[in-house]
Amino acid sequence: MTMTTRTRIARLRTLALTGITTTGAAAVALTLMPANAQAAEATQVHTSSVVTASSHDSSAAKGKAGTAGSLDGWIKQSLAIMKAKGIPGSYEGLKRNILRESGGNPNAQNNWDVNAKQGTPSKGLLQVIDPTFNAYHVSGTAKSVTDPVANITAAANYAAHRYGSIDNVNSAY
Repeated sequence: MTMTTRTRIARLRTLALTGITTTGAAAVALTLMPANAQAAEATQVHTSSVVTASSHDSSAAKGKAGTAGSLDGWIKQSLAIMKAKGIPGSYEGLKRNILRESGGNPNAQNNWDVNAKQGTPSKGLLQVIDPTFNAYHVSGTAKSVTDPVANITAAANYAAHRYGSIDNVNSAY
């Protein structure tokens, strides 16, 4: 099989997965922390190393966010909070990862991977497991893993600590 054929097959698989996810089969979405060791690592994060935001940041972000209740608006709200707290990331990086992970469905849940089998399914726009969400939650956002702004901001905070930025993530986390 030539490299071109492999590339085409990989692209077709990606498109098929995206299509399935977009039509509501969120179980196909990839997980933020795929390995058992990484899941355990999330519970060992020192809270002093995690960026937090004050509660007034969230309300300030909402004023200039874009359309509330839309992917564009959620990303912009999260970016405003991230900027205020020095969490790196761009609109493009967030959107690319969201579309790959959940197809833009804030209620997406992965019920098939290793984390789900252990009782901690990946949830939300960026497919975050509960221990990761709890460890990297940014105060001032909702304390719900499926809240779009809280999910994006916590995942970006995690990616900043693990990869330098959500923009550096181009495949499963």
